[in-house]
Amino acid sequence: MIDRHLLPLQRRICEPAARRLVAAGISADAITLVGFAVGLGGVAAIASGSFLPGLVLILANRALDGLDGAVARLVGPTDRGAYLDIALDFAFYALVPAAFAIADPSANALAASVLVATFMATGSAFLAFAAVAARRGLAADAYPGKGIYYLGGLAEGTETILFFVAFCVWPASFATFAWIFGTLCALTAVGRWTAGWRSFGPPDQ
Repeated sequence: MIDRHLLPLQRRICEPAARRLVAAGISADAITLVGFAVGLGGVAAIASGSFLPGLVLILANRALDGLDGAVARLVGPTDRGAYLDIALDFAFYALVPAAFAIADPSANALAASVLVATFMATGSAFLAFAAVAARRGLAADAYPGKGIYYLGGLAEGTETILFFVAFCVWPASFATFAWIFGTLCALTAVGRWTAGWRSFGPPDQ
């Protein structure tokens, strides 16, 4: 919902570090893979009950996610980079609530399962829209520089990070936060389905 407003600031923050990484010969794909590995470390920490270390690794994952895009913009984006970025992001997003379910199944498993299901709904709507938009040559003017068509909604990257922070800072309230976030994701999915229905229908409709 607010990603489009924060992207310019994120890019200004990331650009100096990205220039140093490019000068060192570090590729965007390498940063993406390292970031995913760091995120998996955060997932493992949360699953073991180490929530604050998990939060640190989650934030490191998100910082690296910003850096890989900044590096790609400097050297030129690639299809493989765009693919890796979105595919690993969605895997990471689903693994975080799963980790909370592992940490405390009796308290968290149901809410985590519903949240993962709503992630799948909104993520599949996002990717399906992007696939058809690419075939039609459409571009998302509100999200310039994205590797694929970026269809916004109530629950985007910024909201996801904020809820992940809340999960880790107040782990006893995970289920409550997960139900709230799952509702936002479900509404986002409905919005994206509606956007697809309207955007890709016959011209006379």
